[in-house]
Amino acid sequence: MDGDGKSDEFFVGIGICGVLDCVRLSPHSAQDDIVWRVSSTDTHVRGLKTDDGRLMTVVGVISDTHGLLRPQAVEVLRGSAHILHAGDIGAPDILEKLKGIAPVTAVRGNVDREVWAGEIPQTQVVEIEGVSRYVLHILAELDLKPEAAGFGVVVHGHSHQPSQSVKHGVLYFNPGSAGPRRFKLPVTVGKLVVENCSMRGEIINLVDPPRALKK
Repeated sequence: MDGDGKSDEFFVGIGICGVLDCVRLSPHSAQDDIVWRVSSTDTHVRGLKTDDGRLMTVVGVISDTHGLLRPQAVEVLRGSAHILHAGDIGAPDILEKLKGIAPVTAVRGNVDREVWAGEIPQTQVVEIEGVSRYVLHILAELDLKPEAAGFGVVVHGHSHQPSQSVKHGVLYFNPGSAGPRRFKLPVTVGKLVVENCSMRGEIINLVDPPRALKK
């Protein structure tokens, strides 16, 4: 991270998909994954407009809440077309509160061991504006090659350390932890912003005050 006041941004070329639907992902080793396809042409997607009138779709990304959903996180995620939770949710009401903002796709983290978490899958796939995102909690447990499987983004958590990097054309995005602070690590959420057929990742610090982290 540098101190130039600019947010982290990585751009990935995308296409614009069609309608909202739900299909089984195949071929894929995680055969129970479901692909959710979302487009700004769907009436439920809340596309935002830029200053010059272009449509912008924001996907909110949050992880490692550990039972705590901060008001700052709620405020940053408002306006999202969809929210991804990358695990270690901590309590079922976290997802209910997030669903009050936008539709939610969540995965189970290693601390999500209670009965309520049993129905939450360990991996999920969601396609938004033509880009397929693979969501899991622990990146080390990724059991496929995302570029070969057609994924543009891998969303993960667990480390509590926000990061984003591009490898073989795939954006690996960790929004960091939005829950209780661990040691001196930042408290953060992320956004994946689709605009003008490109996508950028942003990591936002929620405290002291909320701001975009610098590379």
